[in-house]
Amino acid sequence: MPHHLSPGPEDCAGSWLQDPVHQSYLRADAARQLTFFRPSLRSDGGFDVLGLDGTPLPCGPQELHTTTRLIHAYALGKALGDAQADAIIDAGMAYLWTRHRDGDHGGYVWSVLGGKVADGVKLAYGHVFVLLAASSARLAGHPDADRLLNDITAVIDRHYWDEDRGLLRDEFTRDWQPFSTYRGMNANMHGVEAMLAAYEATGQDTWLHRAGRILDFFVGQIAPAHGWRIPEHYTESWQIDPGYSGNPMFRPAGTTPGHAFELARLTLQHWDLCGRPDTGAPARARHLADTALQAWLPDGGLAYTLDPQGHIAIPDRYWWPVTEAIGALQALMKAAPQPGDEDWYRRLWRFADAHFIDHARGGWYPEIDREGKPTARQFIGKPDIYHALQADLLPLVPGLSRLLPSLNAC
Repeated sequence: MPHHLSPGPEDCAGSWLQDPVHQSYLRADAARQLTFFRPSLRSDGGFDVLGLDGTPLPCGPQELHTTTRLIHAYALGKALGDAQADAIIDAGMAYLWTRHRDGDHGGYVWSVLGGKVADGVKLAYGHVFVLLAASSARLAGHPDADRLLNDITAVIDRHYWDEDRGLLRDEFTRDWQPFSTYRGMNANMHGVEAMLAAYEATGQDTWLHRAGRILDFFVGQIAPAHGWRIPEHYTESWQIDPGYSGNPMFRPAGTTPGHAFELARLTLQHWDLCGRPDTGAPARARHLADTALQAWLPDGGLAYTLDPQGHIAIPDRYWWPVTEAIGALQALMKAAPQPGDEDWYRRLWRFADAHFIDHARGGWYPEIDREGKPTARQFIGKPDIYHALQADLLPLVPGLSRLLPSLNAC
């Protein structure tokens, strides 16, 4: 067993969540990540994607989810005590407002290159990350956070939120023409994440209520009717679209265990923010996580997607489902622990430590091959800090919600 995960033998008593050595390990990995991704900031205020060694890759379009996730990640880093986090937050907030924000039509374009719009599509997926970034920036005390929050709230209210359905619409052209009838779970799941962050930042009950409506549909209705595996794709009338297959990373066919882990954690966060009512939320989160863990492969790691019957469809092993499994397990261990949770938590961290974490340079390798070595079939370089940083930070705090203020108090 890697000595830096826990000081005792594999059958040591107690939980790693309370283990000071494990907590130090998490803090050290978070610090390496924050250091590794800091050079992504360019002199023009934009962000580069970084290679495995941290070298900026040839400048390509800067996508909205990259900008927003960096703001969110370094707001968390600032709460953890990263003295240099403000430079990333400031640059990201300025880039959102002056480059991604569409002064002609409103909203935020998907990608920018050389100061010009590269892809003007307006996706709910990207816009809820703007809400997440604005909320985290507000909690971090950024002076432009309220301006951004007010703007993105108006955009979501006008274009994306469907009050009758209690769900988010998905996609529009740059001038707000609907170009498909597609509806998806992924944008709504990240919408829950952003809405809960907005509630934590503002105290506005609307965000908590909307997040609850989305969770009720996917976790309260769809999941139990489909063996606790949640289909990704839907028609305009919110009927499951079993034949849909889009972008192999953002919209693969079937179900995605990684998203089930995220929804399990968000279910518990919402339950906690609502005052922990007797609603069965912990049981639903447990069903989601336990079912998703069935995608664990014989050689370790989680299969990326399953077909509607629960058989492995895409066996590729990416970093982010493992990070989200860690997030779900640590939440269940705090809310309603059961025998086996500790073993799974340790198994996930051991696998991440052995195969995904780059201990020498920082950051996590995004994918591994059949031999468990880093590969580059789907991703180039190290594209993201968001998933892995949260895996480090969520176990450090005692609660299920209000991560950023809790880190300030650690």
